[in-house]
Amino acid sequence: MEKNTITIDIDLDENKVPERISWNAPQLGKTADCKAMILAVWDKDERNTMRLDLWTKEMEVEEMKFFIHQTLLTLSDSFEKATGDARMAATMRDFCDYYSEKMNLQSPL
Repeated sequence: MEKNTITIDIDLDENKVPERISWNAPQLGKTADCKAMILAVWDKDERNTMRLDLWTKEMEVEEMKFFIHQTLLTLSDSFEKATGDARMAATMRDFCDYYSEKMNLQSPL
């Protein structure tokens, strides 16, 4: 059985607020710093989602709006891939369009 490892390092200040977040996936050849992360895992015994949301002091509000928008879009894709329910995935993407409009999001690039 092959095993992969992803490491997340979080540097905290004296108040335990993240100053730096980095992750490393050696098997993918990827190491990067990031300003925010959302980690969700399914607890099969509790039948519940456990979640860890972190962001650094440098994460700006406008960046967070984009981060949430893009996360919702990728969740729509994951939902469709996992369930095959294209109709509901499209509904989720419609909400993402609504969110983008209400947040007045312009392309971050």
